[in-house]
Amino acid sequence: MKFFIDTANLDEIKEANALGILDGVTTNPSLMAKEGITGEKNILNHYIDICNIVDGPVSAEVISTDFEGIVREGEHLSGLHENIVVKVPMILEGIKAIKYFSSKGIKTNCTLIFSAGQALIAAKAGATYISPFLGRLDDISVNGLDLIAQIRQIYDNYAYDTEILAASVRHPMHIIHCAEIGSDVMTGPLKAIKALANHPLTTSGLETFLADHAKGNS
Repeated sequence: MKFFIDTANLDEIKEANALGILDGVTTNPSLMAKEGITGEKNILNHYIDICNIVDGPVSAEVISTDFEGIVREGEHLSGLHENIVVKVPMILEGIKAIKYFSSKGIKTNCTLIFSAGQALIAAKAGATYISPFLGRLDDISVNGLDLIAQIRQIYDNYAYDTEILAASVRHPMHIIHCAEIGSDVMTGPLKAIKALANHPLTTSGLETFLADHAKGNS
């Protein structure tokens, strides 16, 4: 499973990349605003900064909701750097745009997926990735992992190339469960990725080894 980090914070991206397990980055207007990055020029420059850190896909989201606007923004974004993946909302105008981008060889990430039907038509339109939002489904008492499993079965039934990018990942067990049911990619916060390395028995075992080593050299 590929690991993407969901942030616009350059320090977090650098830290994740230094671990040697980072495959890409996803971000959105909300994450940009959280870092105080506003204004079109600053946002575009920030995407380039991210691409210069990570050797992998970087999802950059369009703001327009009409076909012409999505295409115009998407073409501009894709021209910034070869790593850019155009992030398009799951709306009918977005599906039309994804089909257009697919015909032009522009990679896309269809975002805000909350149903198998949405995932199906995004794949048929040629989306490179689809982003089902686990955490937001959990927030309304719907099991987001069940949706991932359903999409996995549909995509396998018809050999769709579209990759399932599990989004709105909140904690390490989300990551483990996504890996178990066959999500191609997960994107989440740095703390969830780092938490995968932690286990109390590892900590206590290391403490014991170090203490025994110290005794033997005293």
